[in-house]
Amino acid sequence: MLEDKLLIVRFKHGSSESLRRIYEKYRLYLLKLAAALLYDVSIAEDVVHDVFLRFAQSAETLRVNGSLKAYLRTCVVNAVRNKLRSEKLRSYVELSHAGPIASEQNASQQWAILKEESVTIANALVKLPFEQREVVVLYLHGDMKFREIAQLQAVSVKTIQSRYRYGLDKLRSILDSEVEK
Repeated sequence: MLEDKLLIVRFKHGSSESLRRIYEKYRLYLLKLAAALLYDVSIAEDVVHDVFLRFAQSAETLRVNGSLKAYLRTCVVNAVRNKLRSEKLRSYVELSHAGPIASEQNASQQWAILKEESVTIANALVKLPFEQREVVVLYLHGDMKFREIAQLQAVSVKTIQSRYRYGLDKLRSILDSEVEK
């Protein structure tokens, strides 16, 4: 947190090195979050790059009251929503059209099993309605609390808890039907 505050101060005073450090520190986290919400790595990369471009252009007017990570996470989530609205992307992607989730290649059998499980979970996650998928991803991958997600989505905490519960129930159902096949 202290490092982030120092980076922001230096960035606001024109330090390109501070901007580079912020980018390196949060790029992968934000990319994973965007990819989980969009299930398209190339669009997720575009979203994250757009967020950092706007961030870089905002040095004079930038005001981060809380955590830099939370600020950037909110920017990415809002950019994902705007992308979905502007391009009218469907919240459900046919699996035949969905791209693979990026992962590092490792020859060991354990990594192969983990990758297969990860793809199975990602395929199930993409079948959720976007509101449920967003809550599940933000809670599990985005390290956000229900209260924070409720503020972000402008709904009650109870609504977020319900979306999370229904999302997990639907994920279990989808994954159980995959196992039965």
